[in-house]
Amino acid sequence: MTDNPTNGRPRAPRPLTRGEERVESIHTPSRSELAKRITELERELEAARTDAQDKERAWQRTAADFSNYRRRVEEERAVMAQFSNAVLITKLLSVLDDFDRALASVPEDAHEGWVEGIQLVERKLRTVLESEGVTPIEAAGQPFDPNLHEAVVHEETSEYPDNIVIDEVQRGYRLGDRVLRPALVRVANNPTNPNIANPKEN
Repeated sequence: MTDNPTNGRPRAPRPLTRGEERVESIHTPSRSELAKRITELERELEAARTDAQDKERAWQRTAADFSNYRRRVEEERAVMAQFSNAVLITKLLSVLDDFDRALASVPEDAHEGWVEGIQLVERKLRTVLESEGVTPIEAAGQPFDPNLHEAVVHEETSEYPDNIVIDEVQRGYRLGDRVLRPALVRVANNPTNPNIANPKEN
């Protein structure tokens, strides 16, 4: 005895289970399809690497630009601070000049305590300026240097070599390496005997 007789007709196929349907739906790629897909993935990977490298270079350029910008800003701030200091210090130099003139012409009947007080204030002012990097420019007995000295007169003389500073009319000052104010000087003019020994060196 047989189940489900077919009367000579072919038996109808058995319906697939869900698991079998899933297995049937899975497409197994061929070797050529796999090779093509691998080639595509390699191209995508190379493009991703190139893009990452481009972005890294762009980031490095941006970082370098920012570093340069920050350095420029810091330098500009330092220059501005130095310029502000230079303006104030230049104004204080005229006060120091007044002290120098006052101490150079102290009256004979001036009270000794008063003179000492003036000298003390002058020394304090000079110390403050020195702490800010202000130094006097050497002038008397030095060869004339137009970067440091400003000649107010060229004086005919036989006592000094030619182009030597005889003395200073007004002291000059530097702020670090920068000339705040050139020294105003009298310069020897001795073209007939330029190699005469400098009496300041004796």
